[in-house]
Amino acid sequence: MTQSDETMTKTKCSTALWYVEPGVCELRSAELGDLQMGEVRVHALASAVSRGTERLVLKGAVPKSEWQRMRAPFQEGAFPFPVKYGYSCAGVVEEGPQALLGNRVFCLHPHQSDFNISTEHLLPIPDSIPIERAVLAANMETALNGLWDGLPSPGDQICVVGGGVVGLLTGYLAARVPGTKVTLVDVNGARRHIAGDLGLEFAAPQDTPRNQDLVFHTSASAGGLQSAIGAAGDGATIVELSWYGDASVSVALGGDFHSRRLVLKSSQVGTIPVQRQSRWSYKRRLETAMSLLDNPVLDSLLSHRIAFKKAPQTLPDLLLSSDDVLAPFIVYE
Repeated sequence: MTQSDETMTKTKCSTALWYVEPGVCELRSAELGDLQMGEVRVHALASAVSRGTERLVLKGAVPKSEWQRMRAPFQEGAFPFPVKYGYSCAGVVEEGPQALLGNRVFCLHPHQSDFNISTEHLLPIPDSIPIERAVLAANMETALNGLWDGLPSPGDQICVVGGGVVGLLTGYLAARVPGTKVTLVDVNGARRHIAGDLGLEFAAPQDTPRNQDLVFHTSASAGGLQSAIGAAGDGATIVELSWYGDASVSVALGGDFHSRRLVLKSSQVGTIPVQRQSRWSYKRRLETAMSLLDNPVLDSLLSHRIAFKKAPQTLPDLLLSSDDVLAPFIVYE
């Protein structure tokens, strides 16, 4: 029997994080089956926690109308509970074809210590990007999609309302369009330093700039959306990247909203903008997002390191209570 034949017959127990009831998650074991043709076994090293989306999952606040659209790749279980969720994992190939062993890879997979996966779902991580920064690829993909929807132009004055990880990455990309001036607006003054590192101006909500050429909203709050509308100049577009789950949002669309010809436009990473769909695949978009992470300044977004074994105790508080969280991430032994 060859070494590759032996690899194909190995089985192994894995551990995954499950959301099991409102405010509660737990670790569950799972036996991995034999590797199939075209598959490898990945050992996870780090996985990002999407504070916005996974907070809604933990609360059981994914609306029933979105249960199918919100399914993550390789999700098990079903909304509202129990569900194995997550979609930003970086690890190393530990079993499979000899040529792939030891390769560092990224994939859209729930939080799980080890898993079998087809190679077509893997994205190589460039040597210049550390494993922990690589888990920001899914957030960067969201930001990239948002810029496609907003269409910033050189010289634009741009405002980003909401200083979470998606807002900061959106501002970071927008600031790299030649001649732009990008201002981050957030209630948390601690974001000022990070904004500066990313090349952004910073303003508290009461100092939100006006007459902006383009506005992105990422705060997932009605107040933030109202601030975003107020920041837009006549005829400007407000790109809404927040997702509110099953919550209703109330904003004032009277007054001068219509007379100023404002555009309120949704952006959602689940689809590529129509004008790009004939040329861009999801893989090409993800590859581009990964390449955009090649800057050490982005390490400042990795705010909380969570040991996988302690995730059931640590994660609920980070998702539901803490206000200083940017991009928490799980690390595996």
